[in-house]
Amino acid sequence: MITYDRLFIAGSWTAPSSPELLDIRSPHDRTVIGRAAQARPADVDRAVAAARAAFDEGPWPRTAPSERIAVIRRLNALREADAEKIAALISAENGSAGWFTLAGQPGLGRQAGAYLKAAEELDWEETLTPSDPDSPTRSVLRREPIGVVAAVIPWNSPFSAALAKVIPALLAGNTVVLKVSPENSLSMGFLAELLERSGLPEGVISVLPADRETSEYLVSHPDVDKIAFTGSTGAGRRIASIAGEQLKRVSLELGGKSAAVILDDADVQQAVQGLKFASLLNNGEACIAQTRVLAPRSRYDEIVTALKNLVESLKVGDPNDPDTFIGPMVRPDQQQRVRDYIELGIKEGARLVTGGPQVPPGLEGGNYVTPTVFADVDNSMRIAQEEIFGPVLVVIPYDDDEDDAVRIANDSEYGLSGGVWSADQARALAVARRLRTGTVTVNGAPIAFDGPFGGYKASGIGREYGAVGLAQYVEYKTVTLTPAIS
Repeated sequence: MITYDRLFIAGSWTAPSSPELLDIRSPHDRTVIGRAAQARPADVDRAVAAARAAFDEGPWPRTAPSERIAVIRRLNALREADAEKIAALISAENGSAGWFTLAGQPGLGRQAGAYLKAAEELDWEETLTPSDPDSPTRSVLRREPIGVVAAVIPWNSPFSAALAKVIPALLAGNTVVLKVSPENSLSMGFLAELLERSGLPEGVISVLPADRETSEYLVSHPDVDKIAFTGSTGAGRRIASIAGEQLKRVSLELGGKSAAVILDDADVQQAVQGLKFASLLNNGEACIAQTRVLAPRSRYDEIVTALKNLVESLKVGDPNDPDTFIGPMVRPDQQQRVRDYIELGIKEGARLVTGGPQVPPGLEGGNYVTPTVFADVDNSMRIAQEEIFGPVLVVIPYDDDEDDAVRIANDSEYGLSGGVWSADQARALAVARRLRTGTVTVNGAPIAFDGPFGGYKASGIGREYGAVGLAQYVEYKTVTLTPAIS
């Protein structure tokens, strides 16, 4: 049993405004595994006031970039030292299979490394070369922190989502109030412990587990200068409206319904083994999951059969079992949501190849669903258009030409991720260039953290990772001087 009866506000553990603790339940068997304080608006007020004071009057925004980089390096080293503990906490809270949470730890290091490299290489202040060499003026371009950042993250991949925002915000000299999901109170409480040990000045960061209403209070707060949000497209639209009314800076990483395009020359077994991870990572509770599988008609039955065999081979069960590939959904309502979509797919006329709405035998005490594959899916069906956020794959046929595959892949309100599979890498790259989505992998290549990550269309605004992600947390100031700088 883990208990966090205090909140991490402004760098210190303080009593919450409400003494009531939330029970944190295991998705595997619904037993209580911890209890944690939850933030209310009064706690948000304290955190934002401290962040405002730390930004306006404290040393952090005026600290040399090299010193901020040193603090983030220390934070990353602390995280790496406790990688196994972090993985175990996330599995316990989320139901994520142990293989996934542990395998994701090196990625957190690469994510941090890309931000650190960008911060080291960034020219925080530079003199611009004028387009007119005879101009009597010279301009100095400064990259300065924005101010108080409200970072709001979802439950499905808490450390990755948190650090994708906290690290660049801090590197740029901002102060941060990190709002995390109640489900992640334990792992995010541990993140707060790491932040406490990293050497940040007073007031620079707070970590608040809180419900949706308190989250809206935070992003609406007049002393917040920027909102960085990851979550559903519906919530993102609401946050965008608040940001628009108040003219806050905003970046949004939202939902997805990503397509995996299998071309007719692809090695089907290689593609399907790749989709084991690209489509079903984190129990399918991943915004980047490639859950729309586009298969050429000439090889359709072969691909459907291969996906059926794959899904039926995967062990569903206790996340702590090293043989488990797919664990439970995070909450009972998420479990029911996925089961409802499976029933909807049957009603819509899709062919149920494997799986179904029933709970896997012997796992009735947890939030489990049966991994499911639908075939003969029309792209207009709701199961092909809406984000299910669970281990449900839909296989959509396309005519044996790339134009039809691209048309179907792009026929979505989302544009976050996607994949192309082909024996000819140049051909795959040509198709990838035509997909209206922020990230495309070819033949299962992993996402690189040096490149920007984010979405087209309803999948978001702005980008994360690397130099482009760091740039989301700076303001640009131009100082014009005359006569020319000597």
